[in-house]
Amino acid sequence: MDDLAAHLPRLRRYARALTGDRHRADDLVQDTLERALTRSSLWRRGSKLDAWLLTIMHNLFVNQVRTQARQATEALDALPVEPAQRAMQADALEVRDLDAALAALPVEQRAVLLLVTLDERSYEETARILDIPVGTVMSRLSRARERLRQLLDGSAAPALKVVK
Repeated sequence: MDDLAAHLPRLRRYARALTGDRHRADDLVQDTLERALTRSSLWRRGSKLDAWLLTIMHNLFVNQVRTQARQATEALDALPVEPAQRAMQADALEVRDLDAALAALPVEQRAVLLLVTLDERSYEETARILDIPVGTVMSRLSRARERLRQLLDGSAAPALKVVK
């Protein structure tokens, strides 16, 4: 537990990919470290500290997303209008499109995709971190890749929202 600082780059990278925002990612990393320190007695010596930290981060992120979904929605007029900007480079557009496509994925698919591709975790490690079976990791990864492909080539049908 002494080497938490060694895991900061990985935590920041995963948090940045999950949130899509540098400031929210920093807050998520801070919340993760706070939770890890206050509950350090729950970490089992001999287990992987980074996997435990990523599990904490994932759970905190899912809780934040659920909390935001329950909060009141803002009126469209209250949202800031960003002026359209002309792209300076094609790479920047592709990164923006990829970032937007990642953000459009369901949270559970995005988490699996990021852990396997960005963090280069095995299916087994990803399953342990997210507390799901390996088969679920594989199916979520497949769905995430297909959905991401559809979003990036423009063939994705708009997601329908379930209204109760």
